[in-house]
Amino acid sequence: MRIEPGSFRDPAGRVFKQEGRVFRAVFEPGREAFEKAREAGVYNWAVDKGFLVAMEDVAPETLDWDGEKPAYLLEHPALDFISYPYEWTFSQLKRAALFHLDFHLKLLERDFTLTDATAYNVQFVHTRPVFIDHLSIQPYKEGSLWAGQRQFAMQFFCPLLLWAKCGIAPNAWYRGNLEGISPEELAPLLPFKARMSFTVMGHVTVPAKLQRKAIANDGVPAASSNRKLSKQAFTALLTGLRHYIAKLEAPGLSTVWGGYDVDNSYDEARRSEKHRFVSDFVSEVKPGTLFDLGCNSGDYSQAAIDAGAGQVVGFDFDFGALEQAYARFSQSKANVLSLWLDATNPSPAQGWASAERMSFGERSKADAMVALAFIHHLAIAKNVPLDMAVDWLMAMAPQGVIEFPGKGDAMVQRLLSTREDIFPNYTLEAFRACVERRGRIVKEHRIASSERYLVQYERAD
Repeated sequence: MRIEPGSFRDPAGRVFKQEGRVFRAVFEPGREAFEKAREAGVYNWAVDKGFLVAMEDVAPETLDWDGEKPAYLLEHPALDFISYPYEWTFSQLKRAALFHLDFHLKLLERDFTLTDATAYNVQFVHTRPVFIDHLSIQPYKEGSLWAGQRQFAMQFFCPLLLWAKCGIAPNAWYRGNLEGISPEELAPLLPFKARMSFTVMGHVTVPAKLQRKAIANDGVPAASSNRKLSKQAFTALLTGLRHYIAKLEAPGLSTVWGGYDVDNSYDEARRSEKHRFVSDFVSEVKPGTLFDLGCNSGDYSQAAIDAGAGQVVGFDFDFGALEQAYARFSQSKANVLSLWLDATNPSPAQGWASAERMSFGERSKADAMVALAFIHHLAIAKNVPLDMAVDWLMAMAPQGVIEFPGKGDAMVQRLLSTREDIFPNYTLEAFRACVERRGRIVKEHRIASSERYLVQYERAD
């Protein structure tokens, strides 16, 4: 039994994992609220409507307890891949924000509320958001303030505003501060017109001034015990925020490698060769989960799904390409989750005791992987030694396909055009040797009239 480090902050309950199963313990501080929500049918309703991840009561004796025994023990289906908001695209963050507000509004209709507004309580099942923290659902008390207002601003609203109004992707900043971007940090960066919005005033500029005042007052905020907020006003607050967020758009999402799947060094016939190789590989190994490194707009993710992959998790550094992939798979409802990844600086383990949020490496285990038009970006654009790049890729899955473009390839030449060629070991022979040190080459194919090679590997472990 392993305690999930990300659940330690709530005295009402904890999440545990054992042999691939996920459990939630409900302790005495959370018993009353849990029982009220269950008796009111809130959990069943939320699961049926797709807002909440499923739950099933199991006997507390299912797990061995070394301390306080829980009042209830729940089992949840294990999610295929845990992602974090600093790995989402603009559209994913926006959809998660709207989803969170919609869920809260529906709960208020049933006289329940959410005690917090953390983005980490939302996960994506392919393209669909789902809420994962059952104990955040509490009975609503008339006159209650929105306890999660600042948290929502920091983890949803401010990052979206930074993207939409300043044209700056918040992912690196967000990853550097797990609590998000505070109103007092964002407010000075916003254009004057954006600051004049009543919604922005209410959730960013005015709270920023109050926070600065509190800091000047030895960090003690103004007393709020006498403040009340009717349910009607609470609903209007959430609804107004929802309307504003729904209109936000991110400018300038096309970047250098957007459209790389069609703007590259080979024509349609050679792209078809690549599709066939990937499809044959997937049909042969039938992976439950396949990683697509450098997924771009999702052509090969779709090919893998069509060939029988259970699900695909795609990764790319290009936000423009990822937006295309997310739109594509949202429409088709294919089992594909596309995420932002800086391969040379993947998400680290961080938070309390460096364990609250898992590193990319801890989460990056798949049945198979493909890395197409990818390795030269590591080895040449980022100076990662070829053997280290191969080791990192093969560590993700026991079998996979890696595309190797030689130095004569047009895209490799493009990378070398502005720098000295300091890569004498970047050769096909060296690449093969790196693969064979860690496993074996199952199959190899040279794309016709090109210097691109597709290598299917099987790891030796």
